[in-house]
Amino acid sequence: MKSLKWFHWLVILTVFVLPSSIAKINEFRGHTREICKYRKGKLLQPFSEHRRRLFAVREQMQIHASLEGPEIHAYILPSYDEHLNHEVAPSDQRLQYLTGFTGTKAFAAITQKGAALWVESRYLQQADGELDCDWELFRVNDSITIADWLDDQLHPDKRVGADPHLVPHYLWVKWENQLKDKFLVLTKINNNLIDLIWGEERPESLNMTIQVWERSYAGEKWEDKILELRQKLYYHKCDAMIVTSLTEIAYLLNVRGRDIPYTPVVKSYLIVSHQDIFFYVDRLKMTLGLNWHLRTDCFNEMCVKIKEYHQVWSDMRTYSQIWKRVLVPARCVQEPGASEAIFSAFPLKIIYEHISPVILMRAQKNSVEQDGMRTAHVRDGAAICEAISNLEMRFFTEQWTEEKIKFEVERSRLSQNHAKGLSMRTVVAYGEHSSYPYYISSNVTDVEVTDQSFLVIESGGQYYEGTTDVSRTFLFGQPTPEMKQSYTMVLAGILRLAHLKFPSNLRLSEVDALVRSPIWESMSDYPQATGHGIGSYNAVEEPPISVAYGQESHFHFKEGYFFSSESGYYKPGEYGVRLKNVLEVKDTQRGHPSGATFLAFHDVTLVPYEPKLIDGTLLSALEKRWLNEYNAKIRELVGDELKRQGNMQAFYWMMNKTRHIREYLPEEEYRAATGTGNRSRAFLTIIVPAILLGLTVFGSFLRWLL
Repeated sequence: MKSLKWFHWLVILTVFVLPSSIAKINEFRGHTREICKYRKGKLLQPFSEHRRRLFAVREQMQIHASLEGPEIHAYILPSYDEHLNHEVAPSDQRLQYLTGFTGTKAFAAITQKGAALWVESRYLQQADGELDCDWELFRVNDSITIADWLDDQLHPDKRVGADPHLVPHYLWVKWENQLKDKFLVLTKINNNLIDLIWGEERPESLNMTIQVWERSYAGEKWEDKILELRQKLYYHKCDAMIVTSLTEIAYLLNVRGRDIPYTPVVKSYLIVSHQDIFFYVDRLKMTLGLNWHLRTDCFNEMCVKIKEYHQVWSDMRTYSQIWKRVLVPARCVQEPGASEAIFSAFPLKIIYEHISPVILMRAQKNSVEQDGMRTAHVRDGAAICEAISNLEMRFFTEQWTEEKIKFEVERSRLSQNHAKGLSMRTVVAYGEHSSYPYYISSNVTDVEVTDQSFLVIESGGQYYEGTTDVSRTFLFGQPTPEMKQSYTMVLAGILRLAHLKFPSNLRLSEVDALVRSPIWESMSDYPQATGHGIGSYNAVEEPPISVAYGQESHFHFKEGYFFSSESGYYKPGEYGVRLKNVLEVKDTQRGHPSGATFLAFHDVTLVPYEPKLIDGTLLSALEKRWLNEYNAKIRELVGDELKRQGNMQAFYWMMNKTRHIREYLPEEEYRAATGTGNRSRAFLTIIVPAILLGLTVFGSFLRWLL
């Protein structure tokens, strides 16, 4: 009887407790690894180089970390470098060396028994193909955080290590608090464990010489920028500022380099005080021309003193004994601010954490930079016209894949005059891949491109004159009515924002609804932000502009700002549409009753839309007029550039894509296009004759009766 009672309780526990336990276990296993399904039930994993490196890191967690104290039980590795860049030099690709993952914006967590990687949604498929089966895979914005996963892996009071040079201060504080809630301790490990096992295999740092960005492109001397920065330091009552962002250093000193992919910057630090300017950089990158440019041979407050790159750490500790208040950059939209190591180098009492003043200085382009940005986009428009015209001409005679099209687009862009490289990873997404808002193509995910679905291309270039960023959607077959409707909805939002006139005190988030409204009408939405700032021969994503509803921001548009305008529609598992232009903010010289001024947007991107995907009945007459004006601008500016290059194939392709469309349709055509015309025609051609015939027959019948 007693055994029966125990069996009864065992059944209850099995039914109610076991499923919840299994669910919890599965919850912490993350995304299902499709590539690892065949490993189920097998005890041994195939040996690989990345697996050996994972074991080596676990060994270092016990050995080398203990030199600074007790051993650590977990290690967090971001994909950042010391300057918190997303795209990093080969010598700083620590996360890729450890895991094999070639994407960006990822975080790895390692314990003695487990390993997990957090990636953005667009990299999920790629990461699944590149990672060994030792790794669990999570999305960055999943409910399971790094702290949750470590809590499941570790007992309380264990130590979690991380390199403070690679972690933004705000993120370090966040992790510290989250781990503290789990009774875990976040510990600074200054000797990076990956560097210890990398050894001689680690690539050498790039020794590309630094280029001077001439005033004919910059429009302003670097000395004037330093004076303006010092005035802002006076305003904040600061003695000095440490500049850690490479894009800010490039802007301040009018220099450019090739130390990281896609952004023309120099790996360096800059300290600006009221008496000194210290530039911490590898001296092998210096040239005589650069020394003359930076006035390194004089000894006043407007001369730049060159110091070795790593000397910044000892100088920060030295000068912190003299300075009473130091501005250390805080987080601002895309800029993560300074690292935890920078914050730790100064006494807490002298730190003034504030958004870098350079951000607002750089965002407002001067007249020379504005002209340069327009010129760069004309050349970029010519490059896209050349690439797609070649693609269309050869599409049905060759086999095309996403990676092959990517090569074609990049080749055309890099062949342009004054082209200095790409501004971002080129995105080529076909079919189902185009339905992923953040998809990045790679050799792992490459597929064949046919004429059956949409092809989304997002790309950008770096030119001496400026930086470009553009998205277009193509179809090489015939569209369905649903496809045309989707494309036209996205286009309508882009057209509306480009012709907005608004008061200068309008919030950034309030602009977003104008672009999204056509998408919202279909009860849909897109997850990415509508817009971000863009630099001038600098970063393709530049603060402080970020147009996204739900984000509170105290920043406003100003004349001279350049930013992207992006809209999209995604039908999961089938196709996606994405369009993106760069807009310039212009002052209308008209006042608003509130005292603000009226501003307006002007299109800078000059790449044709796909006319066969546009449903004219879904656009208002005004929106069609805007489209015609845009096409006329392309024909004038890009047409002249293509003729100057002698590229007549691309010229005629562009002229065909920018043909004038009728702004007003005759009533019969409009009714026919919208479907109401068919009913009218049926009424006139079938029902009316039938009624007349019936009346005639009825009249004849009455005459026969009478």
